[in-house]
Amino acid sequence: MDLGLNGRRVLVTGGSQGIGLAVARGFIAEGAGVTIVARGERRLAQAVSELSAIAGGAVRAHAADLAQRGAAEALADAFSDTDILVNNAGAVPAGDIFDVDEARWRAAWDLKVFGYVNLMRAMYAHMRGRDASKPPKVIVNVLGLGGERPQWRYVCGNAANVALAGVTKSLGGRSIDDGIRVVAVNPGGVETERMVALQRGRAARELGDAERWRELFADKPLQRAATPAEVANVILFLASDRASWVSGAVVPVDGGFLHRHDWF
Repeated sequence: MDLGLNGRRVLVTGGSQGIGLAVARGFIAEGAGVTIVARGERRLAQAVSELSAIAGGAVRAHAADLAQRGAAEALADAFSDTDILVNNAGAVPAGDIFDVDEARWRAAWDLKVFGYVNLMRAMYAHMRGRDASKPPKVIVNVLGLGGERPQWRYVCGNAANVALAGVTKSLGGRSIDDGIRVVAVNPGGVETERMVALQRGRAARELGDAERWRELFADKPLQRAATPAEVANVILFLASDRASWVSGAVVPVDGGFLHRHDWF
């Protein structure tokens, strides 16, 4: 299926690894011009080297810390011609309400919540302007299933995802009139470097062996996590003209885990 993404200008935050890198790879394969954004210049350089092998000169990188005041606005101004924004930057610490103190909570939200909101606000101002001859611009927010299925040991992340889902729905309910679609995905467990590190730590604590971390997925669909590419595929579809009537939606990408209840 041709997603019609050839020539689109795409900005992916948190694009140097995990889901963001898979998203960048997918857009490049569809012929889009991609800019990846991340804080770490070393990882950015590695990602550009990998992506350039399949993209030639169609990939760019930009180092920015979106938790810093003014960074989102500067980024939006620098890439004001963006057609598709994928908000993906930010890692929220695991832990219950006693484990995550105020300083860690605020630092996580400065990037994950306010980073998303500030960049959406700034980029929306550049994107708005309905032109019936052109496809709508698109903002895709990568959230997490914790907003739908909160857990005691991930309270800070749960709350962040609930907040961002609300922002997505609020904007997406009106944005299409301005020529912009706003959508989000809620991935469940995804086999990224960060997730594997967290699961290895949990396996060491609970099973006495970090190498047994895959056993922790015994109750998940197909007893595994999603691959980054499986999440990226949904993001590409939502960003494409094939999803032209989708706005304000938050789509779970979890293999059905949200609805996996064994009551009997």
